Amino acid sequence: MQRRSLMIAGLAGLSAATGAHAALNETDAASGIRVALERGAEAAVKGLGRTDGFLGNPKVRIPLPGYLEDAAKLMRTLGQGKRVDELVTAMNRAAEAAVPEARTLLVNTVKQISVEDALRIVKGGDTAVTDFFARKTRTPLGEKFLPIVTQATERVSLADKYNRVAGKAQGLGLVKPEDANVQQYVTRKALDGLYLMIAEEEKKIRADPVGTGSAILKKVFGF
Repeated sequence: MQRRSLMIAGLAGLSAATGAHAALNETDAASGIRVALERGAEAAVKGLGRTDGFLGNPKVRIPLPGYLEDAAKLMRTLGQGKRVDELVTAMNRAAEAAVPEARTLLVNTVKQISVEDALRIVKGGDTAVTDFFARKTRTPLGEKFLPIVTQATERVSLADKYNRVAGKAQGLGLVKPEDANVQQYVTRKALDGLYLMIAEEEKKIRADPVGTGSAILKKVFGF
């Protein structure tokens, strides 16, 4: 009798699971992913595209790369700490100024998502939403960010010296080629920070879809 009860309960559970799967149709999946993308993008842009969005956040704060960070320590001992801080601040302010430019492109990317992409994202890992954004937007956003970053960093005299020193350090294998130009380095790190914060928002949604207060997010990610 007990075995029969367990079998009935098991079949009921299987039926419920099958029903839940059937309820998650392509339209729901696409709608849920669009909402998740929009939330992740808005949260990231709002959090980073403001004063101290980068500089005040240790997760995304942009430091001098590797060897140059060591050189900066030496400069501090020689009384040049203020100039180093000025450059680091300018680098992070440049990233903060560039990030709001991402909003329009991110929103347009959300609108253009296909049903096939949406279904892949639903079935993907914890950062499938973020990975989708990165694939679709990293190159065009880099093109948008670079002029803004260049304009912001050119105001700091140490930026030119950074490029000269980094260029020599690259020749010695002490600095990666992609880090040898301050403008390109900051642009890349700004994008890294943007996608990192989108990923954090995505993980929150996946971990607690009910807590988002969105019925469609609950349905898609709760499933």
